[in-house]
Formats: sequence, C-alpha cells, structure tokens
Amino acid sequence: MTALPLVDVSTLVGRPGPPVSQVGRAIEAACRDSGFFYVAGHGVPATLIDRLDAASRAFFDLPLDEKLEIAMERGGRAWRGYFPVGAELTSGRPDRKEGLYFGTELAPDQRLPLHGPNLFPRQVPALRDAVLEYLD
Repeated sequence: MTALPLVDVSTLVGRPGPPVSQVGRAIEAACRDSGFFYVAGHGVPATLIDRLDAASRAFFDLPLDEKLEIAMERGGRAWRGYFPVGAELTSGRPDRKEGLYFGTELAPDQRLPLHGPNLFPRQVPALRDAVLEYLD
C-alpha cells in the first residue's frame, strides 16, 4: 500500500453520495487493510480545519508543564483533557503518543460518564472556539 484510502462519507451526513452500504464496506476495508483512512464529503469547511490544525499545533508546542494544566486527571468523569506520551494504555501497555480529548459539552448536572465540560488551555484561546465549532 502506497497511499491511505479515501472514503466519501457524504451519505452518512445527509448529502448525496455513495450508498451507505458501500461507505460501510469502504470503512471496513480501510480499517482492516491499513488501519487508517482519509475522509471526504464530511462538510467541514477547510478554513475551520485549518484553524483547528493551527490551534492544535500551538497547544502541542507548549512546554509540558503548561500542557499539564489541563491534564485528564482534572477532567473527572468527563474523560477530557491532555495526556503526555506514555500516560495512556492500550491492552495494558503505554502508548507512544500524547493526546488531547474534547467532546460535546453538557451541563455539569447531566451526569453521564464521558460527558461534561471540556478543559481548554488558557495559552491557546483559539482552540476553544475552533473545537466547539468543529463539534457543532
């Protein structure tokens, strides 16, 4: 394989495109063959993707101590925030990646596991607006 597959998900977001069954088969094949794929037809404006990319890069360029200000341990049951390399486990083994989890925000009184307020970095205020717009 020399390139990642491109999957058109237009029909999954209510736009004209390939039949849903074809989209499902394409996703399954991509996951089995390479484990990764590009998504087209999602309807997210390129300008928003660019803003989110720039703000994300700005966050990950911060020193570790500043990123840890929004560590996942501070997110509680919402499972939101930052984790450094090696802090997340897959099958009991540390991953070799760092990450940042966000999700749809719910009011604190809606006590659902893995739901709740996001933790946003004070150093990169543009990340909050870009994430929330992307999630919408």
